[in-house]
Amino acid sequence: MQKKHKILKAVIITVASLILLELLLSVGLVFFAIGSFDGMESIPDAPRKVSETVAERTERNLSEMTAKTAVWLESAGVTEVNMTADDGAVMYADMLDSGEHRWVILLHGYKRTRERVRNCGRIYAEHGFSLLMPDLRGHGKSEGAFIGMGWLDRFDIVKWVEYIVERDPEADIILHGVSMGGAAAMMTSGEPLPANVKCVIEDCGYTSVWDEFANVMKAYSGLPEFPLMYTASFFAKLIAGYSYDEASSLEQVKKSPLPIMFIHGKGDTFVAPEMAQRLYDAHPNGELLYIEEAAHGQSVYYDPDTYFSAVFRFIDKYIG
Repeated sequence: MQKKHKILKAVIITVASLILLELLLSVGLVFFAIGSFDGMESIPDAPRKVSETVAERTERNLSEMTAKTAVWLESAGVTEVNMTADDGAVMYADMLDSGEHRWVILLHGYKRTRERVRNCGRIYAEHGFSLLMPDLRGHGKSEGAFIGMGWLDRFDIVKWVEYIVERDPEADIILHGVSMGGAAAMMTSGEPLPANVKCVIEDCGYTSVWDEFANVMKAYSGLPEFPLMYTASFFAKLIAGYSYDEASSLEQVKKSPLPIMFIHGKGDTFVAPEMAQRLYDAHPNGELLYIEEAAHGQSVYYDPDTYFSAVFRFIDKYIG
C-alpha cells in the first residue's frame, strides 16, 4: 500500500511539474512571439528554401531597388508624423504628401519597421501617390507593449486613414501590406472605413494568427497544436488583449466590401501559399496573383515588373 502511495505521489508531482512547465513555456512564447520590438538587426529573415538562381535574382533586384531608393530619399521630402491611438499609445510614421489625392498606406511585416517598405514607397511615389509608412504597434518607434499581428493594428490603421482624410478630404486611399502587414490590411478591411479607402493590396498575409503560429511551431519544433497553442492563445488574450484564433484575416475579408488583390510567392516556406487561395476563395471581390518561385515577402524583388504591373492595373480600376 505504501509503495502505491509513493507511486501515486510521484505521478502527481510529475504531472503537476509538466503542467507548470507547459504554462511557463506558454507565457514565455507569448512574450517572445508578440513582445514589442524596436530594431531589425537581431531578427533574421524567415528561412528561404529557394534555388541559387532564384536567390541571386532576388538579391540583385533588391540591391538595385534599394540603391535607387537611397538616392530618392535624399530629396523626396519624407517627414515623420505621429498620432495617438484609441488606447493612448503614440504611433509614428513617415509621410510624403506630394499634393496628389492618391494615397497609399504601406504596412511592414512582423518584427520589421517602416524602413522595410521604402522601396515600395518610392515606386508608388513615382506613380503619383502620396505616402504614409507607419511603424506598426509595438514596432520601431510606435508605442505598445505587444505586437498586434494585424489584429490590434487594424484600429490604429483606421486612425491613420482618418488622419489622412482630415488632411486631405479628397484622398483616395490604398492599403498595401506585406506579411503581417498584409494580414493587418485584410483585418482592417473588415472594419467600418471612410469611403476614401478604395482597395487593398495584401502580399503573403496569413489566414489567421493561429494558423500561422501553429504552422511555424510545427515547422521549427515538430510540436503539435495541443496543448501549447491553446494555452499560449489563452495567455495572449489575458496579457495582450487578443487570442490567436480571433485574430483572423479570413473572417475579416469575408465581410469586407473592398476589392482585395492577394499576392503570394509560390516558393514561400514561411506563410503557406495555399493560404492565399483560401483568402481569395472567401472574398467575393478579389484577384489572386501567384509569383512563381518567390520566397516569403520577396515577390516584389523576384519579379518587380510583374508585381507592380498587376498592382497598378488593379488599383486603376478603382482610382482614376
